[in-house]
Amino acid sequence: MAIKRILIADDEESIRWVLSKALTKQGFTVDLAADGTEALALFRKQRYDMAFLDIRMPGLSGLELLEKFHEKSPAMLTVVMTAESTMKNAVTAMKMGAYDYIIKPFDLSVIDAIIVKVEKASQASEDIGRLKDELKERYQLKRAIIGHSQPMQDIYKVLGRIAPSDVTVLITGESGTGKELIARALHYNSPRLGKPFVAINCAAIPRDLLESELFGFEKGAFTGATERRAGKFEQANGGTIFLDEIGDMPVELQAKLLRVLQEKEITRTGGTTQKVNVRIVAATNQNLPEQVRNKEFREDLFYRLNVVPITLPPLRERREDIPTLVDHFIRECREEFGTTTQGCSKEALRLLSSYDWPGNIRELENIIQRAALLSPDPILTPADFSMLVSTDSNGEDSLEALIDRKLRNSLMHMNVQELDNLYEMVLYQMERPLINIVLEKTRGNQVRTAEILGINRNTLRKKIQTLMIDVKK
Repeated sequence: MAIKRILIADDEESIRWVLSKALTKQGFTVDLAADGTEALALFRKQRYDMAFLDIRMPGLSGLELLEKFHEKSPAMLTVVMTAESTMKNAVTAMKMGAYDYIIKPFDLSVIDAIIVKVEKASQASEDIGRLKDELKERYQLKRAIIGHSQPMQDIYKVLGRIAPSDVTVLITGESGTGKELIARALHYNSPRLGKPFVAINCAAIPRDLLESELFGFEKGAFTGATERRAGKFEQANGGTIFLDEIGDMPVELQAKLLRVLQEKEITRTGGTTQKVNVRIVAATNQNLPEQVRNKEFREDLFYRLNVVPITLPPLRERREDIPTLVDHFIRECREEFGTTTQGCSKEALRLLSSYDWPGNIRELENIIQRAALLSPDPILTPADFSMLVSTDSNGEDSLEALIDRKLRNSLMHMNVQELDNLYEMVLYQMERPLINIVLEKTRGNQVRTAEILGINRNTLRKKIQTLMIDVKK
C-alpha cells in the first residue's frame, strides 16, 4: 500500500518535530496537530493514508480519533502512541482497528520498521475484525495480564486482532506463565462475552474419567451413571472452552476432540450426538511437535489446534516486568489479606530481578504473598526473601559461596565496562547491612558494635553518617 500523506497528532511538540523530520526526510507529506480537535479538523479537510495518534491529548483522545477515522476511512492505517504500556491500552487500540501500537519513548527505527512493513504489504483488508468498545467495563478479571516488555506488547497486539473471531488458539509456555489468563482475555474480549468460560485441566483428571468430563454421559452408560450428565463442552456451549495441558490428553480421546473441531458436534458416553458451538483455546507446557514425531500426539489435531499460536515467555526473559508484577501482587495482598506492605526496597527488587523464577509468575506471586504476610515492616527487604537463597547438601550456604553467587547474578545484568567504581559500590552494599545487623544485635550500642567489627568508634560513627544508617536504640 503506497503511503503519501501522514497525519501526526501529539500534544508533545518534541514528538511532533522528531516524527515530522524523520518522515519528511523519507519523502512523505506530513501534517501536524497539537491536539485531538485540530487533528479531526485536518482529517475532515484532507485525505490521509496513515496517522500517528497519541492516546492522551487535549480535546479528543487518540482512541476517539481512531474510531472517527475508521468510520470514514477504514483503509487508513493508524499507529497509536502512548507512554502507558498497559495491556488495556494495547488491546483496546488493536481491537478498534489500529495498525500498530508503540510505546514512548521509542527509537526511530521502530517507525522505519512500520513504514517498511506497510510499503511491502499488499492492500490490507478493510474488514479486519474489530472488537466492540466494551473493554473499559467488561474486562473484569480478578488479575489483569501485566507487563510492558516488548514480548508482552506483541502478545497484546495478537490478542486484539484475534479476540473477535472464533479462530482456535494454542497457547504454549512454561508452567506459571499465565496461559489461562490469556485464554480468559480472549474470551472476555470476544463476542462470546456473557456466555460460559469453562476451563479443564486434561492432566488433572484420570484418563478413564476424562472422556465423561469432556463429553458427558447418558443415564446407564456405565455402572454408577444414574442420570444423564452434561460434559464440559455442553457446559461451554455458546462460549469458550479452555483445554489446559492438552499434551497430556490420551491419544484415544484426541480423535474425539478432532471430530469436535471438524464437525462441531460431541458424542456423549452412551451414544447421543449433538451439535455444540464453542471456541476452543488449548494450552500446554510440552513440546507438541516433538510429541507428534514420537506418535504421542495426533498430527492432524495439532494442526487443527495450532491455527494461531501464542507463546508466553518465561519470567526470566522479561525481567523488566518484575517490578510491575511485584507492585501488583503487593497491592493484591493489601486488598485481600489486609497486609500493611507498601513496597520493596531497591535491594529486594534487585534480588527478585536476578532470580531465575523456575515457577514463573505463579512462583513470584506466592513468594510475594508469603513475604507480605510474614513481614512486620511496610517495606520488604532481601531478608524477607531468604527462601530464594539456595542451600548446599547440609542445608546451608557458606557466607563466601552466598556472596559469590549474589555477585555473579548481579554482575550478569550490569555493563561492567561502564562502571568506574565497582569496588566502592560492592563495599557499600556489604558494609551497610553488616553494620546495621550488628547495631541491631547490640541494640544501638556503638561502642560494642565497634568492638565486634574490630574498628575504631570514630570510624564507625563516620561510616554511620556516610552510609546514612538510622541507629535505633
